[in-house]
Amino acid sequence: MQLPPQLEPIDIRITAWMARHGVTLTRLTLGVVFFWFGVIKFVPSWSPAADLATRTIDVLSFGLVPANVSLPLLAAWEVAIGLGLLTCRFLRATLLLLFLQMPGTMLPLVFFPQETFAAFPYSPTLEGQYIIKNLVLVSAALVVGATVRGGQLSPTPPDARTGH
Repeated sequence: MQLPPQLEPIDIRITAWMARHGVTLTRLTLGVVFFWFGVIKFVPSWSPAADLATRTIDVLSFGLVPANVSLPLLAAWEVAIGLGLLTCRFLRATLLLLFLQMPGTMLPLVFFPQETFAAFPYSPTLEGQYIIKNLVLVSAALVVGATVRGGQLSPTPPDARTGH
């Protein structure tokens, strides 16, 4: 859609600002979410996901990892991801931890559909919505990961003639 000519300079400035700051803000906010959700898992009854998470780990580990071990381990894992994203240190390792964790966060949809869906598969419960939102976190992490080799967003499309 073509903008009116008087709005074009404003649109260019806004788009350039988003390209300059979008990945950094995505990384930082993703870090805040992981750090925050990790920290609350260390405090009994603060995390609404704690019970579902420990039961999922129990199923995955065939009952070999007790809740008093699995929840602090998961909390530390999430805090480590959060700190890595917030500090931008060890970003590849941080993203690896994130991508290793994400399939496990989706498993309650399979293991406990009676708790994650009011009506399978189209009406998730609050717990199901909490889990499904992780798809957005994965997408955000993909965007951040695309920059670990120096890539960045550009406010202008590539030149069709050169492909750059």
